[in-house]
Amino acid sequence: MADGSGPFDIVVLGGGSGGYACALRAAELGKSVVLIEKGKVGGTCLHNGCIPTKALLHAAELADQAREGEAFGVKTRFDGIDVPGVLAYKDKVVSGLWKGLTGLIKSKKITVIEGEGRVTGPNQVTVDGQVYQGRSLVLATGSVSKSLPGLDVDGTKVITSDHALVLDRVPTSVVVLGGGVIGVEFASVWRSFGAEVTIVEALPHLLPLEDESNSKLLERAFRRRGIKYELGARFESVKTTDTGVVVSLENGKTLDAELMLVAVGRGPVSAGLGFEEAGVTVDRGYVLVDEYCRTNVPGIYAVGDLIPTPQLAHVGFAEGIMVAEVIAGLSPVPIDYDGVPRITYSDPEVAAVGISSAQARERGHDVVELTYNLAGNGRSKILQTQGEVKVVAERDGRILGVHMVGGRVGELIAEAQLIYNWEATAGDVAQLIHPHPTQSEALGEAMLALAGKPLHVHN
Repeated sequence: MADGSGPFDIVVLGGGSGGYACALRAAELGKSVVLIEKGKVGGTCLHNGCIPTKALLHAAELADQAREGEAFGVKTRFDGIDVPGVLAYKDKVVSGLWKGLTGLIKSKKITVIEGEGRVTGPNQVTVDGQVYQGRSLVLATGSVSKSLPGLDVDGTKVITSDHALVLDRVPTSVVVLGGGVIGVEFASVWRSFGAEVTIVEALPHLLPLEDESNSKLLERAFRRRGIKYELGARFESVKTTDTGVVVSLENGKTLDAELMLVAVGRGPVSAGLGFEEAGVTVDRGYVLVDEYCRTNVPGIYAVGDLIPTPQLAHVGFAEGIMVAEVIAGLSPVPIDYDGVPRITYSDPEVAAVGISSAQARERGHDVVELTYNLAGNGRSKILQTQGEVKVVAERDGRILGVHMVGGRVGELIAEAQLIYNWEATAGDVAQLIHPHPTQSEALGEAMLALAGKPLHVHN
């Protein structure tokens, strides 16, 4: 067997958010790193996840603005969607970021190996017959779109988000199977582009992991936009026809559409990669780790969508950086996963950090909550967006969660995550002045009200 150069300090298997963040931080700390990636560095997030979907969502926002210009006294016309133009814009964004990332990795003297790697020993990965030895091994193999048992994804009429990102037309009608983040975002895009959309979700609400009041607000907004949904409805089967698909639900309903998007979540990529043979504990495909992302095998770590933590690019980044620091002998603080912000970039956006009212009560907190309606916020009125900021707090204590719905609220969550993670009370925030007129004042006013100094809040 030919031997790759080595031993390296660290062999990273997978060049997505978790893997490349780990490689970059480790290189910064003076470690020699080999990064193995079978596709393009950047992984799901850059190539077929966060970045391309947000580009489509921005195009969708422009389509809506063109339609709605009259309401602002601006004579705009919506003439339709030039799909090749939208795809070219999306690809330009992705390729620009990808070139920047590859340049950065190169500048840090990280060895990048293109090819599919497999763990062939406790501290080695083999790629196309080449063996790469590492004093530490970081598994970062990511995730892929899941389907349901017996549901055949054909890539033309029954598709996943991967296919949706390269679709060469706007479908006339779509059934979206799954009302989580991915399903809701694509439903929002296609509706803005002019499609008829129905979301099918087995649980009682859209975005079932979010605070229930946020889910209800999103449902109301989607109803106003003409996005239909079947909640608490289980999928039974799909038949393809000449014109599209017929989707049958367990409640006896059938839905006809041109396409069905399967958005029932993403599952870890771990099968057949030699993890178990190396002694690593795997449960339902996920690699199990401790709070420092260490597996049960000394010297082997795992990060990102491969482990059962929130499947978010920024979580992968943070885990990758933490692992590099652990390997380098620093003592990083473990990640508080409740303190990680989550955003759904639909129209309206849904953003949250911390825990919901229900979770807070379950955990035994004496909960007080306050809801501030964006109707009282000048900037939101100007933008003609509706929604609310909901704050969940410990009575006379720290803020436990902030949950928002409305246009652009994803940009507001950064302040909320500082409030949560710095264990601030409403009184701490109430002393600080928010600029007027901005949407950030909605958060400021909610804190003022909680601190007993309400300005524009009707009690």
